[in-house]
Amino acid sequence: MAANLSWSAFGKSTELRQRILFALGLLIVYRLGTFIPVPGIDAIALKQFVDSASSGIGGILQMFTGGAIGRMAIFALGIMPYISASIIVQLMTAMVPQLEQLKKEGEQGRKKINQYTRYGTVILATFQAYALAASIEAGGLATDPGMFFKISTVITLVGGTMFLMWLGEQITARGIGNGISLIIFVGIVAELPAAVAQFLAQGRAGTIHPAVIIGVTLMVIAVIGIVVFVERAQRKVHIQYPRRQVGMKVYGGESSHLPIKLNPSGVIPVIFASSLLLLPTTISTFSGTQGSGIMNTILAYFGQGQPLYLLFFSGMIAFFSYFYTANVAFKTDEVADNLKNQNGFVPGIRPGVKTAEYLDYVVNRLLVLGSFYLVAVALLPEILRSQFAIPFYFGGTSVLIVVSVTMDTINQVQSHMLAHQYEGLIERSKLRGKGRAKPKKGPSRR
Repeated sequence: MAANLSWSAFGKSTELRQRILFALGLLIVYRLGTFIPVPGIDAIALKQFVDSASSGIGGILQMFTGGAIGRMAIFALGIMPYISASIIVQLMTAMVPQLEQLKKEGEQGRKKINQYTRYGTVILATFQAYALAASIEAGGLATDPGMFFKISTVITLVGGTMFLMWLGEQITARGIGNGISLIIFVGIVAELPAAVAQFLAQGRAGTIHPAVIIGVTLMVIAVIGIVVFVERAQRKVHIQYPRRQVGMKVYGGESSHLPIKLNPSGVIPVIFASSLLLLPTTISTFSGTQGSGIMNTILAYFGQGQPLYLLFFSGMIAFFSYFYTANVAFKTDEVADNLKNQNGFVPGIRPGVKTAEYLDYVVNRLLVLGSFYLVAVALLPEILRSQFAIPFYFGGTSVLIVVSVTMDTINQVQSHMLAHQYEGLIERSKLRGKGRAKPKKGPSRR
């Protein structure tokens, strides 16, 4: 993919450079925000707690918040409340007829649904921020516990989440790539160097066997190769267009292919499933031994590497693979209607409902492999990590997000460069047309 990039064309594409610089600027703002602490936190006690929890559940929170929760920064909740609200709104859209009708109204309906998602984000972030503030007090990490500390923490954390949501929307609209995915991507990449350095240092100290280090390195390389291969794999459905005659000319009759990815939903199901595990994980982690019986039970059964945790995680990944593909990524009824409007058809299949049923059949069979691939990539490193006690959070989730977001961003860069090259060709053709000398007219006959 990167080999197809033309650096000469990149240098001439002013709009693409501006988009990339705009996205980088906002991502730098995000990283700076992960170092601004919430007032009233005992920094020394917090650092000791994070060091003790970084090899367990706390490592997940560190990964998805870019280390902000370890420093209890203003972005400690990360972007996960917005993702959770998006899950709830999409589920309700599929079940509530009013929201489904609103979704069919086009741009205005989409704006209203986005507004509902923002309201849901505020509500979820408020609940999570209050639970986190109460857990910090229970863990003895607050310098001046009380109602004022809880209120100030809730306001700060909710404001940080809403600002992150705005940053993601701005990156998507005026930058390059998907803003929400890039925020998670930057958080993961920023924590990787320190984690790898800690891992190698413990290998030199003899805490970890060298064979484990080699095995983890080979596993990362293998997972990256599998992710790249599967994300680029496609099932091409043959599409035929009929011939039509206009005057003495015959138009149409050509054939093409409808590409369907083996994993149409991308990395979204893994992010959705992980976000559902973060709220009880956050509360249980910061409550520690002083938490309630319910939280201790959740920590016991949904701990890292526990069978119930792995079962729930894999089930949610499979569910969201089917749900997100059917409702967002690849709507078979809309694809069938578009083919019918363009006079295209699948050979041997009637246009309309029959085409939608055939596409459903194809997509469902692909999703069996696609969801199994997502579950395997997400869970295999988790199981190996729990068996070999790797001292930092490593999982297929982080590798999957990093590789998928990188490929998606490169594809968007290529699309912008291709559009810029087409615009340049059109402008040059217009200039050549203007520069041609007009043919001289012969003498008029009388």
